Amino acid sequence: MIEIKSLYKRYHNHHSNEWVLRDINITIPTGVSVGLIGGNGAGKSTLLRLIAGMDTPDRGEVVRHSRVSWPVGLSGGMQGSLTGRQNVKFVARAQGRRKDVERIVSFVEDFAEIGRAFDDPVKTYSSGMKSRLSFGLSLAFDFDVFISDEATAVGDRAFKAKAQALFKSKVGKSSLIIVSHGEGILRELCQAGIYLKNGSAYWFDDINDAIIAYHEDGDKAKKVAASTASKDSDDGEVELEPSDGELTTERLEEVRKAIKNLQPIVAGLGITVNKAKQNNWAAEKIKKLNGLHNKTKKEMRVLQELISEDDRIRLEEEKKNLNQSNKSIKSLQYLKGHSQKYELESEQLDVIESALELMQKNKLKAKANIESLED
Repeated sequence: MIEIKSLYKRYHNHHSNEWVLRDINITIPTGVSVGLIGGNGAGKSTLLRLIAGMDTPDRGEVVRHSRVSWPVGLSGGMQGSLTGRQNVKFVARAQGRRKDVERIVSFVEDFAEIGRAFDDPVKTYSSGMKSRLSFGLSLAFDFDVFISDEATAVGDRAFKAKAQALFKSKVGKSSLIIVSHGEGILRELCQAGIYLKNGSAYWFDDINDAIIAYHEDGDKAKKVAASTASKDSDDGEVELEPSDGELTTERLEEVRKAIKNLQPIVAGLGITVNKAKQNNWAAEKIKKLNGLHNKTKKEMRVLQELISEDDRIRLEEEKKNLNQSNKSIKSLQYLKGHSQKYELESEQLDVIESALELMQKNKLKAKANIESLED
Protein backbone atom coordinates (compact mmCIF):
# COMPACT_ATOMS: atom_id res chain seq x y z
CA MET A 1 0.00 0.00 0.00
CA ILE A 2 1.14 3.55 -0.77
CA GLU A 3 -0.36 6.54 1.04
CA ILE A 4 -0.15 10.04 -0.44
CA LYS A 5 -1.05 12.55 2.28
CA SER A 6 -1.77 16.27 1.76
CA LEU A 7 0.92 16.42 -0.94
CA TYR A 8 1.90 19.70 -2.59
CA LYS A 9 4.61 20.18 -5.22
CA ARG A 10 5.76 23.07 -7.38
CA TYR A 11 8.90 24.17 -9.20
CA HIS A 12 10.26 27.70 -9.00
CA ASN A 13 11.48 28.75 -12.43
CA HIS A 14 11.18 31.59 -14.95
CA HIS A 15 7.94 30.16 -16.34
CA SER A 16 5.86 30.14 -13.17
CA ASN A 17 5.79 29.03 -9.55
CA GLU A 18 2.25 27.68 -9.53
CA TRP A 19 1.48 24.40 -7.78
CA VAL A 20 1.90 21.41 -10.09
CA LEU A 21 0.15 19.23 -7.50
CA ARG A 22 -2.13 20.57 -4.76
CA ASP A 23 -3.40 18.76 -1.67
CA ILE A 24 -3.24 15.24 -3.10
CA ASN A 25 -4.74 12.63 -0.77
CA ILE A 26 -4.88 9.13 -2.27
CA THR A 27 -4.25 5.61 -1.01
CA ILE A 28 -3.08 3.06 -3.59
CA PRO A 29 -4.11 -0.39 -2.33
CA THR A 30 -1.73 -3.34 -2.29
CA GLY A 31 -1.76 -5.40 -5.47
CA VAL A 32 -3.65 -2.85 -7.59
CA SER A 33 -2.02 -1.62 -10.81
CA VAL A 34 -2.69 2.04 -11.54
CA GLY A 35 -2.45 4.20 -14.64
CA LEU A 36 -1.70 7.93 -14.28
CA ILE A 37 -3.74 9.94 -16.78
CA GLY A 38 -3.79 13.65 -17.62
CA GLY A 39 -2.90 16.23 -20.23
CA ASN A 40 0.58 17.52 -20.96
CA GLY A 41 1.95 19.31 -17.90
CA ALA A 42 -0.67 17.84 -15.57
CA GLY A 43 2.02 16.48 -13.23
CA LYS A 44 2.02 12.77 -14.11
CA SER A 45 5.81 12.39 -14.21
CA THR A 46 6.15 14.61 -11.13
CA LEU A 47 3.78 12.42 -9.11
CA LEU A 48 5.58 9.31 -10.36
CA ARG A 49 8.95 10.66 -9.18
CA LEU A 50 7.47 11.54 -5.80
CA ILE A 51 6.03 8.04 -5.39
CA ALA A 52 9.38 6.53 -6.37
CA GLY A 53 11.21 8.70 -3.84
CA MET A 54 13.27 10.48 -6.49
CA ASP A 55 11.85 13.87 -5.55
CA THR A 56 10.46 15.38 -2.36
CA PRO A 57 7.17 17.24 -1.90
CA ASP A 58 7.02 20.85 -0.73
CA ARG A 59 4.35 19.78 1.74
CA GLY A 60 2.83 16.49 2.77
CA GLU A 61 4.34 13.04 2.40
CA VAL A 62 4.36 9.75 0.53
CA VAL A 63 4.28 6.73 2.85
CA ARG A 64 5.38 3.46 1.22
CA HIS A 65 4.32 0.24 2.94
CA SER A 66 5.90 -1.84 0.17
CA ARG A 67 9.08 -2.09 -1.89
CA VAL A 68 8.81 0.44 -4.72
CA SER A 69 11.13 0.35 -7.74
CA TRP A 70 12.95 3.26 -9.28
CA PRO A 71 11.40 4.27 -12.65
CA VAL A 72 11.86 1.34 -15.04
CA GLY A 73 14.54 2.04 -17.61
CA LEU A 74 16.18 4.88 -15.66
CA SER A 75 19.88 5.00 -16.57
CA GLY A 76 20.85 8.28 -14.91
CA GLY A 77 22.41 6.60 -11.88
CA MET A 78 24.92 4.50 -13.81
CA GLN A 79 28.63 5.19 -13.36
CA GLY A 80 30.08 5.89 -16.80
CA SER A 81 33.61 4.70 -16.03
CA LEU A 82 32.35 1.28 -14.88
CA THR A 83 31.37 -1.47 -17.29
CA GLY A 84 27.80 -2.65 -17.73
CA ARG A 85 28.63 -5.78 -15.73
CA GLN A 86 30.19 -3.75 -12.91
CA ASN A 87 27.20 -1.40 -12.75
CA VAL A 88 24.80 -4.33 -12.50
CA LYS A 89 26.86 -5.94 -9.73
CA PHE A 90 26.99 -2.66 -7.83
CA VAL A 91 23.22 -2.15 -8.00
CA ALA A 92 22.56 -5.76 -6.99
CA ARG A 93 24.73 -5.38 -3.91
CA ALA A 94 23.24 -1.97 -3.09
CA GLN A 95 19.80 -3.63 -3.16
CA GLY A 96 21.00 -6.21 -0.64
CA ARG A 97 21.02 -9.07 -3.14
CA ARG A 98 24.60 -10.26 -2.72
CA LYS A 99 23.56 -13.93 -2.96
CA ASP A 100 21.77 -13.30 -6.26
CA VAL A 101 24.44 -11.19 -7.96
CA GLU A 102 25.38 -13.79 -10.57
CA ARG A 103 21.75 -14.56 -11.42
CA ILE A 104 20.96 -10.85 -11.81
CA VAL A 105 24.05 -10.26 -13.96
CA SER A 106 23.16 -13.21 -16.17
CA PHE A 107 19.56 -12.01 -16.54
CA VAL A 108 20.57 -8.48 -17.54
CA GLU A 109 23.29 -9.68 -19.90
CA ASP A 110 20.86 -11.99 -21.70
CA PHE A 111 18.12 -9.38 -21.90
CA ALA A 112 20.29 -6.45 -23.04
CA GLU A 113 21.90 -8.41 -25.91
CA ILE A 114 24.76 -5.94 -26.26
CA GLY A 115 27.45 -8.64 -26.61
CA ARG A 116 31.01 -7.78 -25.65
CA ALA A 117 29.99 -4.20 -24.85
CA PHE A 118 28.63 -5.54 -21.55
CA ASP A 119 32.26 -5.45 -20.37
CA ASP A 120 32.99 -1.99 -21.79
CA PRO A 121 32.60 1.29 -19.85
CA VAL A 122 29.00 2.53 -19.92
CA LYS A 123 30.17 5.96 -21.12
CA THR A 124 31.05 4.32 -24.46
CA TYR A 125 27.47 3.04 -24.94
CA SER A 126 24.95 4.46 -27.35
CA SER A 127 21.64 5.59 -25.85
CA GLY A 128 20.01 2.43 -27.22
CA MET A 129 22.52 0.20 -25.46
CA LYS A 130 21.97 2.09 -22.21
CA SER A 131 18.22 1.65 -22.59
CA ARG A 132 18.60 -2.10 -23.02
CA LEU A 133 20.88 -2.37 -20.01
CA SER A 134 18.83 -0.14 -17.71
CA PHE A 135 15.50 -1.74 -18.62
CA GLY A 136 16.83 -5.23 -17.93
CA LEU A 137 18.38 -4.08 -14.67
CA SER A 138 15.12 -2.46 -13.54
CA LEU A 139 13.17 -5.69 -13.97
CA ALA A 140 15.86 -8.00 -12.61
CA PHE A 141 14.54 -7.41 -9.09
CA ASP A 142 11.28 -8.46 -7.47
CA PHE A 143 9.70 -5.23 -6.24
CA ASP A 144 6.19 -5.07 -4.85
CA VAL A 145 5.42 -2.06 -7.06
CA PHE A 146 7.05 -1.19 -10.38
CA ILE A 147 7.13 2.42 -11.55
CA SER A 148 7.14 3.20 -15.27
CA ASP A 149 7.12 6.47 -17.24
CA GLU A 150 6.71 5.44 -20.89
CA ALA A 151 9.44 2.85 -20.30
CA THR A 152 8.29 0.52 -23.07
CA ALA A 153 8.36 3.33 -25.65
CA VAL A 154 12.15 3.27 -26.12
CA GLY A 155 14.23 1.34 -28.63
CA ASP A 156 13.42 -0.28 -31.96
CA ARG A 157 10.29 -2.35 -32.59
CA ALA A 158 11.91 -5.65 -31.66
CA PHE A 159 13.15 -4.24 -28.37
CA LYS A 160 9.78 -2.61 -27.64
CA ALA A 161 8.05 -5.97 -28.08
CA LYS A 162 10.57 -7.71 -25.86
CA ALA A 163 10.40 -4.98 -23.21
CA GLN A 164 6.61 -5.02 -23.16
CA ALA A 165 6.54 -8.82 -22.83
CA LEU A 166 8.93 -8.68 -19.88
CA PHE A 167 6.98 -5.82 -18.34
CA LYS A 168 3.67 -7.67 -18.67
CA SER A 169 5.18 -10.76 -17.09
CA LYS A 170 5.41 -8.81 -13.83
CA VAL A 171 1.64 -8.29 -13.71
CA GLY A 172 0.12 -10.66 -11.14
CA LYS A 173 3.39 -10.96 -9.27
CA SER A 174 3.72 -7.23 -8.60
CA SER A 175 1.56 -4.16 -9.09
CA LEU A 176 2.36 -1.30 -11.46
CA ILE A 177 2.06 2.47 -11.44
CA ILE A 178 2.55 3.69 -14.98
CA VAL A 179 2.34 6.75 -17.20
CA SER A 180 1.63 6.03 -20.86
CA HIS A 181 -0.01 7.80 -23.79
CA GLY A 182 -1.11 4.40 -25.05
CA GLU A 183 -4.60 3.73 -23.75
CA GLY A 184 -4.36 0.12 -24.90
CA ILE A 185 -1.42 -0.62 -22.61
CA LEU A 186 -3.19 1.15 -19.71
CA ARG A 187 -6.35 -0.91 -20.17
CA GLU A 188 -4.32 -4.09 -20.50
CA LEU A 189 -2.09 -3.62 -17.46
CA CYS A 190 -4.08 -1.48 -15.02
CA GLN A 191 -7.19 -1.96 -12.94
CA ALA A 192 -7.50 1.54 -11.45
CA GLY A 193 -6.67 5.04 -12.62
CA ILE A 194 -5.59 8.39 -11.21
CA TYR A 195 -6.69 11.34 -13.33
CA LEU A 196 -4.62 14.50 -12.78
CA LYS A 197 -6.28 17.79 -13.65
CA ASN A 198 -5.45 21.36 -12.63
CA GLY A 199 -3.21 20.18 -9.81
CA SER A 200 -5.79 17.83 -8.30
CA ALA A 201 -5.92 14.04 -8.42
CA TYR A 202 -9.06 11.96 -8.88
CA TRP A 203 -9.14 8.24 -8.06
CA PHE A 204 -11.11 5.79 -10.21
CA ASP A 205 -11.52 2.14 -9.26
CA ASP A 206 -11.82 1.31 -12.97
CA ILE A 207 -9.15 2.52 -15.43
CA ASN A 208 -11.82 2.80 -18.14
CA ASP A 209 -13.73 5.34 -16.05
CA ALA A 210 -10.57 7.42 -15.66
CA ILE A 211 -9.98 7.39 -19.42
CA ILE A 212 -13.61 8.36 -20.09
CA ALA A 213 -13.38 11.30 -17.64
CA TYR A 214 -10.19 12.46 -19.33
CA HIS A 215 -11.79 12.40 -22.78
CA GLU A 216 -14.97 14.12 -21.56
CA ASP A 217 -12.90 16.99 -20.17
CA GLY A 218 -10.96 17.09 -23.43
CA ASP A 219 -14.20 17.50 -25.37
CA LYS A 220 -15.28 20.29 -23.02
CA ALA A 221 -11.91 22.01 -23.55
CA LYS A 222 -12.44 21.89 -27.31
CA LYS A 223 -15.85 23.55 -26.94
CA VAL A 224 -14.44 26.22 -24.62
CA ALA A 225 -11.60 26.89 -27.06
CA ALA A 226 -14.04 27.16 -29.92
CA SER A 227 -16.26 29.61 -28.07
CA THR A 228 -13.50 31.80 -26.60
CA ALA A 229 -11.31 32.25 -29.69
CA SER A 230 -12.86 34.87 -31.99
CA LYS A 231 -11.89 36.32 -35.34
CA ASP A 232 -11.05 39.95 -36.03
CA SER A 233 -9.68 40.74 -39.45
CA ASP A 234 -7.80 43.78 -38.11
CA ASP A 235 -5.74 41.99 -35.47
CA GLY A 236 -5.41 38.64 -37.23
CA GLU A 237 -7.33 36.57 -34.68
CA VAL A 238 -9.45 33.69 -35.93
CA GLU A 239 -12.88 32.29 -35.16
CA LEU A 240 -13.13 28.61 -34.35
CA GLU A 241 -16.26 26.62 -35.10
CA PRO A 242 -17.28 24.16 -32.35
CA SER A 243 -16.47 20.55 -33.13
CA ASP A 244 -16.64 17.36 -31.09
CA GLY A 245 -14.61 15.38 -33.59
CA GLU A 246 -10.99 15.33 -34.69
CA LEU A 247 -9.48 18.64 -35.72
CA THR A 248 -9.53 19.24 -39.45
CA THR A 249 -6.33 20.52 -41.05
CA GLU A 250 -7.97 23.93 -41.51
CA ARG A 251 -9.10 24.18 -37.89
CA LEU A 252 -5.73 22.95 -36.68
CA GLU A 253 -4.04 25.85 -38.47
CA GLU A 254 -6.60 28.28 -37.04
CA VAL A 255 -5.90 27.14 -33.49
CA ARG A 256 -2.17 27.51 -34.03
CA LYS A 257 -2.66 31.08 -35.27
CA ALA A 258 -4.80 31.87 -32.24
CA ILE A 259 -2.05 30.57 -29.94
CA LYS A 260 0.55 32.64 -31.81
CA ASN A 261 -1.57 35.77 -31.32
CA LEU A 262 -2.08 35.10 -27.62
CA GLN A 263 1.58 34.42 -26.75
CA PRO A 264 2.80 38.07 -26.84
CA ILE A 265 -0.32 39.20 -24.97
CA VAL A 266 0.31 36.69 -22.16
CA ALA A 267 4.00 37.62 -22.01
CA GLY A 268 3.23 41.36 -22.02
CA LEU A 269 0.68 41.07 -19.24
CA GLY A 270 3.13 39.03 -17.17
CA ILE A 271 5.77 41.75 -17.49
CA THR A 272 3.20 44.43 -16.67
CA VAL A 273 2.14 42.63 -13.49
CA ASN A 274 5.76 42.34 -12.32
CA LYS A 275 6.46 46.02 -13.07
CA ALA A 276 3.28 47.04 -11.24
CA LYS A 277 4.41 45.14 -8.15
CA GLN A 278 7.89 46.68 -8.34
CA ASN A 279 6.37 50.17 -8.52
CA ASN A 280 3.99 49.51 -5.61
CA TRP A 281 0.73 49.88 -7.49
CA ALA A 282 -2.47 49.66 -5.50
CA ALA A 283 -3.38 46.08 -4.56
CA GLU A 284 -6.73 46.36 -6.33
CA LYS A 285 -5.11 47.35 -9.63
CA ILE A 286 -2.56 44.53 -9.38
CA LYS A 287 -5.40 42.11 -8.64
CA LYS A 288 -7.21 43.18 -11.82
CA LEU A 289 -4.05 42.85 -13.88
CA ASN A 290 -3.43 39.41 -12.41
CA GLY A 291 -6.96 38.36 -13.23
CA LEU A 292 -6.57 39.46 -16.85
CA HIS A 293 -3.18 37.71 -17.06
CA ASN A 294 -4.58 34.47 -15.65
CA LYS A 295 -7.55 34.64 -17.99
CA THR A 296 -5.37 34.94 -21.10
CA LYS A 297 -3.03 32.22 -19.82
CA LYS A 298 -5.98 29.91 -19.29
CA GLU A 299 -7.32 30.69 -22.75
CA MET A 300 -3.95 29.88 -24.33
CA ARG A 301 -3.58 26.73 -22.22
CA VAL A 302 -6.97 25.50 -23.42
CA LEU A 303 -5.94 26.06 -27.03
CA GLN A 304 -2.61 24.33 -26.47
CA GLU A 305 -4.33 21.34 -24.89
CA LEU A 306 -6.68 21.25 -27.86
CA ILE A 307 -3.83 20.49 -30.27
CA SER A 308 -1.31 18.88 -27.90
CA GLU A 309 -2.77 15.41 -28.40
CA ASP A 310 -3.17 15.68 -32.16
CA ASP A 311 -0.81 13.12 -33.69
CA ARG A 312 -0.12 15.40 -36.66
CA ILE A 313 1.35 18.04 -34.36
CA ARG A 314 3.34 15.49 -32.40
CA LEU A 315 4.63 13.91 -35.62
CA GLU A 316 5.62 17.30 -36.98
CA GLU A 317 7.47 18.19 -33.79
CA GLU A 318 9.28 14.85 -33.66
CA LYS A 319 10.41 15.25 -37.27
CA LYS A 320 11.76 18.69 -36.39
CA ASN A 321 13.56 17.18 -33.40
CA LEU A 322 15.04 14.47 -35.62
CA ASN A 323 16.27 16.98 -38.19
CA GLN A 324 17.79 19.20 -35.51
CA SER A 325 19.48 16.21 -33.88
CA ASN A 326 20.95 15.08 -37.22
CA LYS A 327 22.33 18.56 -37.92
CA SER A 328 23.83 18.82 -34.44
CA ILE A 329 25.41 15.36 -34.72
CA LYS A 330 27.02 16.24 -38.07
CA SER A 331 28.40 19.49 -36.68
CA LEU A 332 29.77 17.83 -33.55
CA GLN A 333 31.29 14.99 -35.56
CA TYR A 334 32.97 17.51 -37.83
CA LEU A 335 34.47 19.33 -34.85
CA LYS A 336 35.63 16.06 -33.35
CA GLY A 337 37.23 14.99 -36.65
CA HIS A 338 39.03 18.32 -37.06
CA SER A 339 40.18 18.75 -33.46
CA GLN A 340 43.74 19.58 -34.49
CA LYS A 341 42.60 22.23 -36.96
CA TYR A 342 40.61 24.00 -34.25
CA GLU A 343 43.21 23.24 -31.55
CA LEU A 344 40.67 21.63 -29.27
CA GLU A 345 41.89 20.54 -25.85
CA SER A 346 40.97 17.26 -24.18
CA GLU A 347 38.44 19.00 -21.93
CA GLN A 348 36.69 20.50 -24.97
CA LEU A 349 36.68 17.12 -26.70
CA ASP A 350 35.07 15.57 -23.62
CA VAL A 351 32.31 18.17 -23.81
CA ILE A 352 31.82 17.44 -27.52
CA GLU A 353 31.66 13.71 -26.78
CA SER A 354 29.04 14.26 -24.10
CA ALA A 355 27.04 16.48 -26.44
CA LEU A 356 27.25 13.82 -29.15
CA GLU A 357 25.96 11.18 -26.76
CA LEU A 358 23.05 13.43 -25.78
CA MET A 359 22.11 14.20 -29.40
CA GLN A 360 22.33 10.52 -30.37
CA LYS A 361 19.92 9.78 -27.54
CA ASN A 362 17.56 12.52 -28.74
CA LYS A 363 17.78 11.18 -32.28
CA LEU A 364 16.86 7.63 -31.26
CA LYS A 365 14.00 8.88 -29.11
CA ALA A 366 12.65 11.02 -31.96
CA LYS A 367 12.89 8.11 -34.42
CA ALA A 368 11.08 5.80 -32.01
CA ASN A 369 8.33 8.38 -31.49
CA ILE A 370 7.97 8.92 -35.24
CA GLU A 371 7.66 5.17 -35.81
CA SER A 372 5.02 4.96 -33.10
CA LEU A 373 3.01 7.88 -34.50
CA GLU A 374 3.20 6.60 -38.08
CA ASP A 375 2.04 3.09 -37.14
